[in-house]
Amino acid sequence: MDYKYIEQLLERYWECNTSQEEENILKAFFQQKDVPEGLLKYKGLFDFQMEAKNNECLSVDFDKRIMSIIDNDKKTHVKAVRLTLRRKMMPLFKAAAVVAIIVSLGGAAQFQFGKQAEGDDINYANYKDTFSDPSMAYDKVEDALEMVSEGFSLAQNDDSLANVTKIDTNVKSAE
Repeated sequence: MDYKYIEQLLERYWECNTSQEEENILKAFFQQKDVPEGLLKYKGLFDFQMEAKNNECLSVDFDKRIMSIIDNDKKTHVKAVRLTLRRKMMPLFKAAAVVAIIVSLGGAAQFQFGKQAEGDDINYANYKDTFSDPSMAYDKVEDALEMVSEGFSLAQNDDSLANVTKIDTNVKSAE
C-alpha cells in the first residue's frame, strides 16, 4: 500500500501547515494497529496526544481552590515603600565607608611599620613650648575645651528636637 499522502501530511505537520481536519486524519491513521514500519516511529507521538487528551490533569475543584487563593490574596494589604535617593544610595555609602576604613587602616599600618623600619622615632627634645607659664597654657586649653563642649551641647539639643518632630510627623503619616 502506498502511504504518500500520509507522508505528505506528516511533512506539512512538521512545518505547522496542517489544518485541524488533516491532523485528525493523522491521528486516526496512527490509531490503527497496522502501521507501516517506516511510519511506526511517529505512532508514539500521536498515541501520547490521544492519551493526554483523555487524561484529566486537574481535579474537579481546581477552579474553586485557585479562586479562594486569589480572594485571600486580595484581603492582605501590601504597603508600598517609597524609595528615597538616600535609601537607594545606601549600599554605595556602605561600600565607600568600608573602602575608607581599609585605606585608613592600611595607611596607619604602613606608617607604623615604616617608622619602625626606618628608625624615625619621635625626638621630644626638639619640641619647644609655646607658653612659658604653665598656668597660662592650662587656661588656654581649658577655654578651648569648654568652647568645644558648648558646641557639642548646642548641636545635640538642636538635632534631638528636630528629629523628634520629624519622627512624630512620619509616624502619623504612615498610619
